[in-house]
Amino acid sequence: MSVNLVKGQKVNLQKNGGGALEKVIVGLGWDEMEQPQQSGGGFLKMLFSAPAAETIDCDASAILCIDNKLRETKDIVYFGHLKHESGAVWHTGDNLTGAGEGDDEQIIVDLPRVPQIYNKIVFVVNIYQAFQKHQHFGMIRNAFIRIVDAGNNQELCRYDLTGSYSQMTAMIFGEIYRYNGQWKFGAIGQGTKDGSIGDLAERYR
Repeated sequence: MSVNLVKGQKVNLQKNGGGALEKVIVGLGWDEMEQPQQSGGGFLKMLFSAPAAETIDCDASAILCIDNKLRETKDIVYFGHLKHESGAVWHTGDNLTGAGEGDDEQIIVDLPRVPQIYNKIVFVVNIYQAFQKHQHFGMIRNAFIRIVDAGNNQELCRYDLTGSYSQMTAMIFGEIYRYNGQWKFGAIGQGTKDGSIGDLAERYR
């Protein structure tokens, strides 16, 4: 059964039948708010109607930390740097609009391949160019971020991004971290007004 996460919640990253997970997917999904339909008015209304709203582009990223700190820019996996040099963490590609069902962006983590030097991986999401476009999470619907067992595609836990994050442009979802030789997940759920992955990364410098 999937767990609906709350802030500060800790969960063991284990298969539902027991045993350690080997590969997990962090999936991000969202839908744009439906625009009201305009009817009537003919040609003149078309000329003077307001321009269509800009699409909302949410971006998922992972920050690999050494002793809880980001040491180098190469340890950020995002749409501009899709694969970590270790081969253990990779981004499947940028989605600019949220169109389609299910996950719109995914980051995959091969847990046994994560080098021992990294003690945690932080997962964040931000709206691309949110300030320039005057956008925030309150303008999207059905926004979520979740963790899936890649071995059987079974959802383990999920966090809703829509309910409590109006006016926020970014969010620190949570972190996978090592504890007594095992991987655990901690839900952070901190909304922020950071404008880019660079701004979010600075929190871990």
